[in-house]
Amino acid sequence: MTTALPPTIRPQDRSFLGEEQVAVRARLAEEVRALIDAVVLTDVPDAEIAEITGQVRALTDRLGAARLGAAPMADTPIDGLIASGMSRQLGNPVTGVLNPVAPPIPFEALPDGSVRSVFTLDEPYEGPPGLVHGGISAAIFDQVLGMTAGMSGVPGFTATLELRYRRPTPLRVPLTLKARITRREGRKCWADGEITTPDGRVTVEATAMFVTPRHLLAEEADEAQEQRTS
Repeated sequence: MTTALPPTIRPQDRSFLGEEQVAVRARLAEEVRALIDAVVLTDVPDAEIAEITGQVRALTDRLGAARLGAAPMADTPIDGLIASGMSRQLGNPVTGVLNPVAPPIPFEALPDGSVRSVFTLDEPYEGPPGLVHGGISAAIFDQVLGMTAGMSGVPGFTATLELRYRRPTPLRVPLTLKARITRREGRKCWADGEITTPDGRVTVEATAMFVTPRHLLAEEADEAQEQRTS
């Protein structure tokens, strides 16, 4: 017996938000992000926490009074992100400016085709005491290496992702992630990268392979044919 996968909501079927709509919601996400940090670190009396819990529940009810069927996308790429389809995903858990769980992490495309990001992670992303959770590093690499592959012209899904944890990654310091394409072969693209601390020490290295699904190639071919005949 097989279980049917839930239907995929295509980008063109999602709601698209304009620049001002994104800005308003991004400010809300930023405040909720600060709230998450405050929840992790608060030391106020229990009675006050109970009161605040009720207030948060009331706000959640207000926001949930009207819901979209899926996370919205941006009309145009978000500042600080590479101009690609992924840069429009507002609910992305790594780069989504509307997702309070996301740091969010900005990316910069460099002239040589590589990608660079500078970011700081605080207590909500803690694994071992004072250090970044290894799974958070993996998620960040999955995203940045995928965006690097897409920027090279071979967008696709993650097929493999291998991480090498060289040393602990500290919280509360600026971290630099650099990524680059190392190989392309048909529908496949390989990328690697590393995270370094301010003193230049590598904490994590990663290598990934991405594969463009055949149906995406077919859709691109159909679009190209329509443009030639229009």
